[in-house]
Amino acid sequence: MAVRWGAVRERLGAAERQYGRAAGSVRLLAASKSQPVSAIRELATLGQRAFGESYLQEACPKQDACADLPLEWHFIGPVQGNKAAEVARRFDWVHTVASEVQAERLARARPQHMPPLNVCLQVNIDGETSKAGIAPAAVAVLARAVQALPQLRLRGLMSIPARADGLAAQRRPLRALRELWQGLRGEGFELDTLSMGMSDDLEAAVAEGATITRIGSALFGPRPARAV
Repeated sequence: MAVRWGAVRERLGAAERQYGRAAGSVRLLAASKSQPVSAIRELATLGQRAFGESYLQEACPKQDACADLPLEWHFIGPVQGNKAAEVARRFDWVHTVASEVQAERLARARPQHMPPLNVCLQVNIDGETSKAGIAPAAVAVLARAVQALPQLRLRGLMSIPARADGLAAQRRPLRALRELWQGLRGEGFELDTLSMGMSDDLEAAVAEGATITRIGSALFGPRPARAV
């Protein structure tokens, strides 16, 4: 685990240097879906603090088992209507808001004593019918709706582009997401987050301005059966 964690951090650092990014400007989010508590705790001992989970029923036992650790939990899976309230109470970030209904459910359930829930809008940047996310043309309308909800803090955009071979092909959809993000900033939205890039396209994401990369297999190795 330590070797893989070090290798991923070196990849991030090398990409930051290559593409003129400030050192440490891209955060590493460990996508720990299907990984056991022992793997999370091992990474935490190395200094990893941010972990991403996709399934609430799998995440809750892990969070409870790691309650003694100062971890930051990111929800990176689909926000199902009947799970939104628990997601709002248990997570620090949600990367997958794709409708006003989802946003309102999260905002209503976020406890008043907690800081606003950090959210990213999930954008279907390639228009793939099999993927979740809002169309790029509709992002500004949703962003305005989310910004008006006091228990949410709109941080930025997230996307999972279609798989592509080669750096140039990988960069194209990520560039489109960055340009959309920059356009929203130009309209006055205070966005600071681009959640993009996974194990296979980390370098392309850094090149196009990612601030958070969601890394799973490069950190943990091949994904096991779902376990806690």
